[in-house]
Amino acid sequence: MSPTIRRAVIPAAGLGSRLLPLTKAIPKEMLPVGDKPVIEHTVRELVDSGITDITIVVSGGKSLIQDHFRPNPALVEQLRADGKTAYADAVEEVAELARKGHITYLDQHGPYGNGTPVLNAARSFGDEPVLVLWPDDVFVAETPRAQQLIRAYEQTGCPVLALLPMDPADSQRYGVPVVKEDLGDGTLRITGLVEKPDPARAPSSYAAIGGYVITPGIIDELREQTRRWYEHRTGEIYLTDAINAYARGRAVYGQVIQGRWYDTGNPADYLVAQLAHALAHPEYGPVLRGLVSGLDARGD
Repeated sequence: MSPTIRRAVIPAAGLGSRLLPLTKAIPKEMLPVGDKPVIEHTVRELVDSGITDITIVVSGGKSLIQDHFRPNPALVEQLRADGKTAYADAVEEVAELARKGHITYLDQHGPYGNGTPVLNAARSFGDEPVLVLWPDDVFVAETPRAQQLIRAYEQTGCPVLALLPMDPADSQRYGVPVVKEDLGDGTLRITGLVEKPDPARAPSSYAAIGGYVITPGIIDELREQTRRWYEHRTGEIYLTDAINAYARGRAVYGQVIQGRWYDTGNPADYLVAQLAHALAHPEYGPVLRGLVSGLDARGD
């Protein structure tokens, strides 16, 4: 029987350069989507999926993340004294979320690349599998994406990647899996990823969109990559490279996620995520639809 997944890593050490100058002083993970910073959406997804141990890997200038999740009894007391009970409850609920997820923070160190924060956090994993989710993704789904990945791992006992169907014309934006076998229910046996292929060379019509179940064998591949980096000091440490190396001789699966994915890592997609979240809100949605209808009527 596959070990239960109870740990997760959120790499949050990036510069957010595609969103500058907005992210010059504000970590991209703290930009709001609706009434919550984007990283809170990720934490909620993990807690709702039964994760009880979350490591957020950070770098300098990210203290606002810790401040957001840290309890603030003085603020709560002041809000209650002012009769602002709903706001006080909301502040307390965020701190309770952090307690449920047992959030800890770790400073990133080592070579550049998205595999490094995973390896930084790996010391506490032992032989356990772990979820890795990026903090600039928002998924809207009846069953959380993390829970869908966990189920796929429980069925296969192997590393799992989150996939979505894609338009083949968009293949140059994504890692595209090489599909070996379709097991049904959206679970695919894959033999690796091709990064940003030309549409004519794309090996499938799926995109890897962030979200992984990582096993100890993947961590071993990351360690080997890092060892070679310190010998030659070239390139970067990529999680997908470790997955590809692992997949040469061992099973890896992709899970097609049921739900909507919003990427907040660049200005256009961030605006789309904001608008979609607002339109779905019972209070704000009608206001925005009325605004758009008014603009259309005037021809603006």
